Amino acid sequence: MKRGPKTRGGPSVTAVVVTYNRRDLLDESLTALGAQTRVPDRIIVVDNASADGTAAMVAERFPDVDLLVLSRNIGGAGGFSAGMARALGSGTALLWLLDDDTVPEPGALEALLSAREKAATGEDGPPALLASRVVWTDGRDHPMNTPRPKPRATVAEARIARAAGCVPIRSASFVSVLVDAAAVRERGLPVADYFLWNDDFEFTTRLLRGRRGLLCPASIVVHKTKEFGGADADPGDRFFYEVRNKIWLFTGSPGLAPPERALYAGSTVRRWARTFAGSSDRAVLRRALVRGVKDGLFTRPRPTAAVLRETGVTSPSGSGGSDGRDD
Repeated sequence: MKRGPKTRGGPSVTAVVVTYNRRDLLDESLTALGAQTRVPDRIIVVDNASADGTAAMVAERFPDVDLLVLSRNIGGAGGFSAGMARALGSGTALLWLLDDDTVPEPGALEALLSAREKAATGEDGPPALLASRVVWTDGRDHPMNTPRPKPRATVAEARIARAAGCVPIRSASFVSVLVDAAAVRERGLPVADYFLWNDDFEFTTRLLRGRRGLLCPASIVVHKTKEFGGADADPGDRFFYEVRNKIWLFTGSPGLAPPERALYAGSTVRRWARTFAGSSDRAVLRRALVRGVKDGLFTRPRPTAAVLRETGVTSPSGSGGSDGRDD
């Protein structure tokens, strides 16, 4: 027998989906959200000034969705910041963050909530973040934006995670992640000025420093990227954002402790080397590298609240001021 949507219960969940010129994929994603065995209490779609009729499609096909149309494209980082700011203003307990090319399987949210409840402890409460297992269209685990296992997780952390069918992690991606709204209020929104790339890594490491995060394999989403590949695929001139944002992150974000910065910086250099080795136009990458290094060293990200104000979005008190820098 086919299971219908489960009655809402437990903590309130707001799904936040950011989209830009991917109307058909967004349609599929929103349809899947409505078919969850535990449907979200609210769905916010942030349209990053799409020009393909996205806003009209959402208004016509999904009239119950809270549609936020931005005046200009402020990237995935800005879009998630805007959507999360809107959600926090309504007093939601949990935020389910998804890309517009993410199609969750029917039990994805229910599995995240179940694991969250099982992993709650008397001392720490539930984990601050839970990430879904991400697969490609053929069912293989997707190598892009893979959650990083938590180094040196304690015996107690590993035991609690196993009991919930999960794995301790140190970071996750916006492909599908359930985060505690109270933790976001305390630690701040994603850094909107990142525009794209590394915004999710910076945000989740900042959110999880000193807190628990879990990968939940029972929660499965399909990430419908055009090709199957990892983060070291040739990015062309967008490599600028990878370089600039990584430098911003390693030199200013409070998300990583000094030993972690050294560890992740080393892995970043190795990944950049693989990117150059596999590139068909290294001259483009070199120019992007030079620009990224220059901007990363000599500029800093603007406060997120200021970026959002430019699009008419107001950050709730206590949630929008972070610019990803150490205090």
